[in-house]
Amino acid sequence: MDAFLRLLRYAAPHRAVIAGAALAMIVYGASSAAMAYLIKPIIDKVLPSGDDLGVIAAAIVAVYFIKGLSGYFSNYLMEGLGHRVVMVVRNQLFRHLLDQSAAFFARRTAGQLLSRINNDVGLVQRAVSETIGDLARESLTLLGSSALLFYYDAKLALLCMTATPLVVYPLVRFGKRVRTVTRWSQEAQEHISHVAGEAFTGHRIVKAFGAEGREGTKFERASSALFRTNLKVTRILSMLPPLMEFLGGLAIAGALWYGSREIAQGRLTAGEFTSFVAALFLMYGPIKKLSRVNANLQQAVAASERIFELLDTHTEVKEQPGATPLPPFADTIEFRDVTFGYEDGHGRNTLRGVSFSVRAGQMIAIVGRSGAGKTTLVNLLPRFFDVTRGEILIDNRDIRNVTLVSLRAQIGMVTQETVLFDDTIAANISYGTPGASPEAIEAAARAANAHDFIVAQPAGYQTTIGERGQRLSGGQRQRLAIARALLKNSPILILDEATSALDSESERLVQDALATLLLNRTSFVIAHRLSTVQRADAIIVLERGRIVEIGKHDELVARPNGTYARLHEMQLLETAEAKELKADGRRQKAESAR
Repeated sequence: MDAFLRLLRYAAPHRAVIAGAALAMIVYGASSAAMAYLIKPIIDKVLPSGDDLGVIAAAIVAVYFIKGLSGYFSNYLMEGLGHRVVMVVRNQLFRHLLDQSAAFFARRTAGQLLSRINNDVGLVQRAVSETIGDLARESLTLLGSSALLFYYDAKLALLCMTATPLVVYPLVRFGKRVRTVTRWSQEAQEHISHVAGEAFTGHRIVKAFGAEGREGTKFERASSALFRTNLKVTRILSMLPPLMEFLGGLAIAGALWYGSREIAQGRLTAGEFTSFVAALFLMYGPIKKLSRVNANLQQAVAASERIFELLDTHTEVKEQPGATPLPPFADTIEFRDVTFGYEDGHGRNTLRGVSFSVRAGQMIAIVGRSGAGKTTLVNLLPRFFDVTRGEILIDNRDIRNVTLVSLRAQIGMVTQETVLFDDTIAANISYGTPGASPEAIEAAARAANAHDFIVAQPAGYQTTIGERGQRLSGGQRQRLAIARALLKNSPILILDEATSALDSESERLVQDALATLLLNRTSFVIAHRLSTVQRADAIIVLERGRIVEIGKHDELVARPNGTYARLHEMQLLETAEAKELKADGRRQKAESAR
């Protein structure tokens, strides 16, 4: 129960709400007992002689009114408390997840994380608002009814409660089972969210490869697993009410047997016994509710454990105690004997002994075959990951000793996978520069050669582009991403295949814009096409995580049997073949026209 008790601490700041709800619950429990007590004068006085009819009738109306009013306030206050707690937990969980490293997100799917935020937190909300409310309210009702039973006849009350141990044992036994199966159910919901999210995100590929049937079957399997798990929970929960009813029947049968003897011997009046039995019947509802409360409580415990598992997961990229802001970059960036390996890399290092330095204002190109470690290398600079060995220095300061906010504020990025948000074009361009003026946004768009297609949109810069920018072409999305990085105006730029989604004409325009805008900036450019990095001040050639060559384009091409020279030759051949195929296509088209 540690996780659940930890959850309840989120409710501690709302002591006034808790006190108000507790008072309303006490009144509710007392009113329930008063209803049973009023049966005695009805049987003993009102029915035989009509005495005190008006007083008893008024008392009944008053008791029902007070019970209804207290029930309303207890429900309202507890529901509000539950929503407050859930809001705080959900917000804290979301912010905590955003603070995690890139490695954390690589190990988990978006569907799993969304399931924790939505499904698990939803169970917690029900626990705080409904379950705890029912637990307190029905327990107080039982307490009031039990006091009335002992007031009338302690022996009879004890006889009726002999079945209590028989009630407690199955509640505890089934509760543990409910917690285990609930955890399975939440994991199945995670999987179903993951399957659906992947299919929706990749819907174009699903349609292009005619995989709708396969994805449907995959979802049905996940849905079937969730159904079977939920059925287990339902089976366990459905066993509790009949068990409670059977034990309640035993208690009432015992009360009738003993009560009839007491009435015959004159130790109980008919009104007292009827009131006693009424109180006993009134206890049935709360006991039945409490049997479900325990099950709901166990579900909330399982959900709380899963939530706190994430909240207790700390990022591998930690800000050092006493970290200081990084001053504006002015001189040199140095990679000093950098080695890096992913946690799940089976002991292999992606980068090994990488050392080089970059002066302010230089453009550094990073090339190599797929898997050489190019993207990993640039991801170390903004500390998406931390180096395994070695250090990265900016103006002779280890980036692990500066604040993350100050470090990342000086780095702009355009990645190979263009990430845009379901917002307006202007909001996407100014994403890294909140409050940017419309003039600044337009200037960045013009510099990225995006202005013309933007003004052609239905609402211009206020056009909403859809999830991940799906209403735009690949080239348009990439140019918006470049405009976003340019508007941020960071002294350090990372361009990871920044022109990969552009056609030749668009790429030329963007390269011309970048050539001007990269002046007096330090840039790291990863490019598959070697033609795009020929103007770099230095080209770093990676192979299997190591630097095998560093130099300018002309120097590297001139090296016989060099890695860069081979890559350049291969691309020249590919370009020649592409041109030949294009020329053949034009000749065939001309011949067909004749």
